[in-house]
Amino acid sequence: MNTTVRMYQKIPKERLKTNSLAFKAFILLLTLYFFAATPVAACVTGIDAPTFWRNLQNLLTGPSKLITDYFALGCLASTLFNAGICGLACTLILLISRARATSTTFAAYILVIAHCFYGLNFINMWPPFIGVVIYCLLTKHSFGKNLHIAMFSTALAPFFTDFLFYYPPGRTLTFAGISVLGVFMSIGFGIFLGFLVPAILPGTAKMHRGFNLYKAGLAIGLLGIFVYCFLYKTLGVEPHTSGLESDSIRESFGQTYYIFMNLFFALIFLSALILGFILNGKSFNNYKRLLSCSGHGLDFADKFGMPLCLINFGIYGFCILLYLNIIFVLPLIIPFLPEGVGFTGPTAGIVFAALTFSADGQHPKNVAPIALGYTILFVSVSALCLVAGTPIPWTLSTQAYINALAFATGLCPIAGVYGFKYGVIAGLVSAIVCTSTASMHGGFVLYNGGFNAGITALTLIPILDFYKVNAKKYDDDETFDIVNNNFSAFRLTDKRKKK
Repeated sequence: MNTTVRMYQKIPKERLKTNSLAFKAFILLLTLYFFAATPVAACVTGIDAPTFWRNLQNLLTGPSKLITDYFALGCLASTLFNAGICGLACTLILLISRARATSTTFAAYILVIAHCFYGLNFINMWPPFIGVVIYCLLTKHSFGKNLHIAMFSTALAPFFTDFLFYYPPGRTLTFAGISVLGVFMSIGFGIFLGFLVPAILPGTAKMHRGFNLYKAGLAIGLLGIFVYCFLYKTLGVEPHTSGLESDSIRESFGQTYYIFMNLFFALIFLSALILGFILNGKSFNNYKRLLSCSGHGLDFADKFGMPLCLINFGIYGFCILLYLNIIFVLPLIIPFLPEGVGFTGPTAGIVFAALTFSADGQHPKNVAPIALGYTILFVSVSALCLVAGTPIPWTLSTQAYINALAFATGLCPIAGVYGFKYGVIAGLVSAIVCTSTASMHGGFVLYNGGFNAGITALTLIPILDFYKVNAKKYDDDETFDIVNNNFSAFRLTDKRKKK
């Protein structure tokens, strides 16, 4: 929850029905795309059936720390199939639980899909769901209303893989390769998350006051630090690694399925555009209004309807795809730049991750300043290195920076509220610290980018408050007044004036 209050009139029943139809139609379509793309990917890569199932087994049982490349651990086809079965499971649970089609549920679903390319699979996704089910049974809460908690909790999936297959080292009691102790640890940790995450999410959201859309990132990142420090650092246990989670250099246009992934994403974004256009009365009505919103404390699905959010998903998605293609080509055009990556598993995953809140605050206009901040830092570092005669350490297509920017887009409300230049500063600050946060939780938190964005917001917003940087825009007068009152609580001078 944000400290801002969403002060909209009651949502018409017709809009709720349309939102539900658009949401369910899109996630079903997306799931079908994954299953349809699986045999095509197998044909393109020359994978036969036995190899496919062997690769899938490697993917399901291998270490899943951030940022493990499932294209390398398994293969392209097995990764797409993994995304398909995880997406189908979430879709069926959503339908059975009768969860409301909200922007938060949409975001949670997209994040599950995103991490099916690097760290989340059909085995390690279940303990959080079990934990939330038990939480709901014991507290008599609706599981449908807490489904997003279960999906957000899958950000800690690498822990569950380690518990089941690798922790602690030297385990003896196993069944079919699965540690019996690990099963109990996974269930216990899942129950722990089911009770703890609903409690800490609102508190951490208040800390950054809604200026990081990836609200679960900060909460789960902090939790992951404590779990990692206790189970590994404090007890002296060395985490098992696959060797595929490092930022290794790969052939940008060879091993990373450049043409296939471009066509795959283009088809998804085009489908979202068409579906949204049809359900929006065969028009782009109100999209210009959506682009004028700050993105702070505003639910696009409630205010404009899910069909327009799908239009935003498609247009914003094409912008992300264009950006990636540009940065992939840069090292080829400018020889002195270090080589980055192409469409690895993590790169494909963050395309979805960057679209997480396209129904709840993100759009191309307020995300652009964040991306520019990353670009300015890169140009500055490159210039300094050239002057000093030292190698340029990274490029915009370095894996860690691609992933970090995807989640740094959650800082877009800073650009929307305070203005373009402060959005650029937010992006630049995020880019400076993004490569250091993963070591704090050992790479066991898949929402590392959201954690990084949360730290950036925690750092930047108090500074803006202290120097009384005026908010330029809010999406309605009531929200503006409420947020300004909240801001005054952090200003000693304002409190003195009241006294």
